[in-house]
Amino acid sequence: MNQNLAFADYAVFIIYFIVVSVYGYTVYRKRKQDEQDAKAYFLAEGNLTWWAIGASLIASNISAEQFIGMSGEGFFLGIAVAAYEWLAAVALIIVAVWFIPVYLKNKIYTMPQFLKTRYNESTALIMAVFWLFLYVFVNLTSILYLGAVAINGLAGGEYLHVIMIGLAVFALFISLGGMKVVAYTDVIQVAVLIIGGLVTSYIALTTVGQYFGVGENAIAGFKVLMREAPEHFKMIIPKPTATSSQLEIDKYLTFPGLMSYLAGIWIINLNYWGCNQYITQRALGADLQTARTGILFAGMLKLLMPLIVMLPGIAAFVLYENGHLPQLVGGKDGAYSAVLTFLPTGLKGLSVAALTAAIVASLAGKVNSISTIYTLDIHKKYIQKEAGEKQQVNIGRIAVFAAMLLAVLFTWNDILGIGGVGGFTYIQKYTGFISPGVFAMFFLGMFWKRTTGTAAIVGVILGFVLSVLFNEYAPALFGNETLLYTAYPNGKGAFEIPFHICMGLSFFFTMLAMIGISFAGPKVNPKAFEIDAEMFKVKPQTTVLIVITLLIIVALYVKFW
Repeated sequence: MNQNLAFADYAVFIIYFIVVSVYGYTVYRKRKQDEQDAKAYFLAEGNLTWWAIGASLIASNISAEQFIGMSGEGFFLGIAVAAYEWLAAVALIIVAVWFIPVYLKNKIYTMPQFLKTRYNESTALIMAVFWLFLYVFVNLTSILYLGAVAINGLAGGEYLHVIMIGLAVFALFISLGGMKVVAYTDVIQVAVLIIGGLVTSYIALTTVGQYFGVGENAIAGFKVLMREAPEHFKMIIPKPTATSSQLEIDKYLTFPGLMSYLAGIWIINLNYWGCNQYITQRALGADLQTARTGILFAGMLKLLMPLIVMLPGIAAFVLYENGHLPQLVGGKDGAYSAVLTFLPTGLKGLSVAALTAAIVASLAGKVNSISTIYTLDIHKKYIQKEAGEKQQVNIGRIAVFAAMLLAVLFTWNDILGIGGVGGFTYIQKYTGFISPGVFAMFFLGMFWKRTTGTAAIVGVILGFVLSVLFNEYAPALFGNETLLYTAYPNGKGAFEIPFHICMGLSFFFTMLAMIGISFAGPKVNPKAFEIDAEMFKVKPQTTVLIVITLLIIVALYVKFW
């Protein structure tokens, strides 16, 4: 079996590159006037259809950390990791119905602008700087590193830096055209991503069927997976007991059963989908109904994602456990690349194109958000207040180039140590520490008129401090068994509290502190948003989409509980 790519694979990949590039340039030429309109350039204001919004949300969300990281978690945990995707669909319903109307009614274009409008300029500036550092040194770097490593492995293992530069240049080519080019090229990226991902899953299942003597049949292969790894098809990871193995404890630390649903997973999803410039930017330039439909369309696409990014990992586990996957290297994060080696010539190129589409779309979306925040919330306000529309567009392009250059420099020799901890863990660790405070600040700011600016600043700082406390120091300071948590041995000589539970505790105490501080202020904060019931009413077609999504999720949980 040849792991390297053949001529036909390169041909398929080059065709993909040409199609996306030509389409992106065509969109750019049609909207060349956006260079005279900063909001059109950064937000594609009024120009995106619902399907472009939905596709762009998914393309920006699904990247190397999903293909590589979530497939690896499928190898390790099984279908339980699908909760990230399926509950994201529920979170998107909440965002579409309740969050987006608040943003659009108050003409919010960036998340720092939300904080300035609702709280004060200090809060907005602090978070703008923080988000820039987070996007550049956590998200961009990890996506670029994981993607380059994965594709390099398939290309023979000798082209890491060439691939890294190629991914960066491809993303730059798309992102320099502005939000409209990013969003509409994302439609092609999502099509390639879904088709290529489904092909990989299909080949993985038929390969399982072949090795286990039930024929090259995907359904038969899936039944083999359920037979050979029944524990990988349970949504709820059981709580460890005194007789549990370290492997069982490690799984619970990663995804603590029912406690995940009572704590961290909602904070992760609602913060990511509702309070994140990188995501909300796609909908902030549209009217309410278009934005809602696009977000709900993305939610329905999320239901498909475990089939694409998680199922190959379970297939890899079953093949590996039975001695049929000797090419697996690098532990669980090598599962997806190992499965790709089963693809025939040509289809392997399609799957590499799908992986590249996911990486490039995420990189382009991320640097567009970086340039938007930097240009509109920092440069225009504090450095060059008189900058005109065209100047702002040019500044945004410089920011795009600078951010990508920094990402390449820091991933060139993996200065940040992403490879040591794993890309998925790297992203979860550093974004998860801030999520409780940020989400508390946004949630109370939207829906409780009494929330003050002082409470917001305290909330962000306290949420971070509490996250560090519970994740790193609580077991040593307060013991392994308290009324609030149970810490478990992590196999490295220490005890840990499951990450999701840490997030839930941090969020709970941050909310209490913010509410207490806000009670010292006026009953209605002068900067509170005006909210009325009419904002949250949905049209019948929107209700239908919501009901269909929820019914599918219920059916999935009934099947795999």
